[in-house]
Amino acid sequence: MKKIISTIVVTVAISMLAGSAFAKPWRWSGNQGNTFGWQLMTAEERVTHQTKMRTFTEYNACKEYVDEHHKQMEERAKEKGVTVPVMRQNPCDMMKARGILK
Repeated sequence: MKKIISTIVVTVAISMLAGSAFAKPWRWSGNQGNTFGWQLMTAEERVTHQTKMRTFTEYNACKEYVDEHHKQMEERAKEKGVTVPVMRQNPCDMMKARGILK
């Protein structure tokens, strides 16, 4: 009986370690539904924005960048005479809630 319990414990431990080794960490992924001004950005700007968003580790730096990005997109929208859809959730708040940002 002791041997069976030991085998089960070892099997569970190995399974847990293997699972965590293959688990992908969540990363922010920009898209039309979560990126303010998506329709006003070039494909290259979208990639650059997504890459930049993934570099943040501090909430304040992320928030500062996102606020500046919003100002730029609002200016572009005004120049083009279009309305930018309201963002549902701030990506920095979402990343902070997931423990990605401090």
